[in-house]
Amino acid sequence: MAKKNNRKYIFVVGGVMSSVGKGVTAASIGKILQSRGCKVANLKADMYVNIDAGTIRPAEHGEVFVGEDGVEADQDLGNYERFTNQTSTREDYITTGQIFAEVIRRERNLEYGGEDVEVYPDIPKEIIRRIEACQKKNKSEVTIIEYGGTVGEYQLLPFLEATRMMKAKNPKDVFVVLVSYLPAPPLIGEQKSKPTQRAINDLHSMGLNPDFVICRSELPATLDIKKTISNVCSLPIERIISAPDVYSIYDVPVNFEKENLGGTLLQTMGLSVRSRDLKEWTAFAKKIKNIKKGVKIGIVGKYFNFKSCKDTYISVIEAINHATWDMGHKPEIIWLDSEKYEHDKNKLSLLDKLDGIIVPGGFGKRGTEGMILVADYARRKKIPYLGLCFGMQILTIAYARSMLRLDKANSTELAPHTRDPVIATMADQVEKIKNKNYGATMRLGAYPCKLKSGSVAANAYMKNKISERHRHRYEINNSYVEALERAGLVFSGTSPDGKLMEIAELPKSVHPFYLGSQFHPEFKSRPLSPHPLFSAFIKACIGKKK
Repeated sequence: MAKKNNRKYIFVVGGVMSSVGKGVTAASIGKILQSRGCKVANLKADMYVNIDAGTIRPAEHGEVFVGEDGVEADQDLGNYERFTNQTSTREDYITTGQIFAEVIRRERNLEYGGEDVEVYPDIPKEIIRRIEACQKKNKSEVTIIEYGGTVGEYQLLPFLEATRMMKAKNPKDVFVVLVSYLPAPPLIGEQKSKPTQRAINDLHSMGLNPDFVICRSELPATLDIKKTISNVCSLPIERIISAPDVYSIYDVPVNFEKENLGGTLLQTMGLSVRSRDLKEWTAFAKKIKNIKKGVKIGIVGKYFNFKSCKDTYISVIEAINHATWDMGHKPEIIWLDSEKYEHDKNKLSLLDKLDGIIVPGGFGKRGTEGMILVADYARRKKIPYLGLCFGMQILTIAYARSMLRLDKANSTELAPHTRDPVIATMADQVEKIKNKNYGATMRLGAYPCKLKSGSVAANAYMKNKISERHRHRYEINNSYVEALERAGLVFSGTSPDGKLMEIAELPKSVHPFYLGSQFHPEFKSRPLSPHPLFSAFIKACIGKKK
């Protein structure tokens, strides 16, 4: 464990506008310092008053990332895990809702000794306590804290005040990295630093000065821009880092190290400068740029109309990328709105042009009949199919309707009074749903699973015992398992006690790849270590293409 006086904290904050890459920047800093021998931790602090991300619509806020202990968190924790290969838990995630709830709980329990409790200093103090708890849990030498939103926003003030308090107490241990956008209006034809200067002034108003400025832009930051920003915040020019658009997010650590960000960070923090070791990562980033052969993957969903599909299904997309790149192909992802097939079944024939189909997780009835049609079509036409959580339930409903002739087979989520509930509410969820107790009450986090020897799943994992992360309220109804198995469906993965069906598949002799998992394998895929199920799926897709 790092000595108390050697614990460093890096705060990553945004300027000008959001969604310019704070999460990837924080993850990249973690990767770079890790490659130089530092023990790091990444923490995300979100400004919303929700206790966690679990009750926020994916179309509103993006994917809900599930940690090993079941925390439902912001999608940036997924980037942290993919870059640093570390496991995220609830200590690595803060929201305004958590902070206020804990302060109020302590006040109700007289833990403030009868003193009046105020936004200042009690809210910032609780934020600091959470940050230090993250450091303690991870035993990190450097803890990287990413703040959601941008400086100047009202809701960020308590968090910036917490940073100022930590900086005032230990000025040599607390550092601020500002990620700011450099616009380049086409009619002007040059980058402009005034918005970034405004963001720096906002930081100054909170008693903070950036120690590094990451300049996000389409093209590399010019030397003149770097000099201007360097003068505004009185920083050496080597701490003004260019961050242009790149081929993939995995290029970001490599680009940062071209400007020696890791060495400058260590020197600035007063830590010994250590040699970098990004060889494997750099080779990977270089490899994927030169891949020519493509494979067409259709993602069938319904969260396409409000926010970027990339945010809604980010872990699924990255898991596809990892497995496809590993096999020397590049993915061509095609977004398929499931509702279109409900209105016109003839459009199903367009699926023949795909090399594989994925039905990811989701909730609610809208668009599900289209998904069922797609799952059945993929089975009949021998198109590789991977169902994730809800996608496994869709697979099972489709199979029951076609092979058991149960025309009304459905899920109690979608049709509470269905005659044939092949997907049923989990026993421990019935009262929770009845009482509208929705927040953090699903089956969440990592659970063990045993695999059937010789199955597609067991051959993919190359072992018979696994652990995967879950997020669901509904499951395969065991009353239908025997009939489904007689009809040819194989439940190749179950909970250790055999009561929960974890994986459903068809044998290779029947279908090149037709498999659904009740868990979310995408959460454990890594750039240098693709998930086995995605690898097996992509291998089948390439086989179909050939």
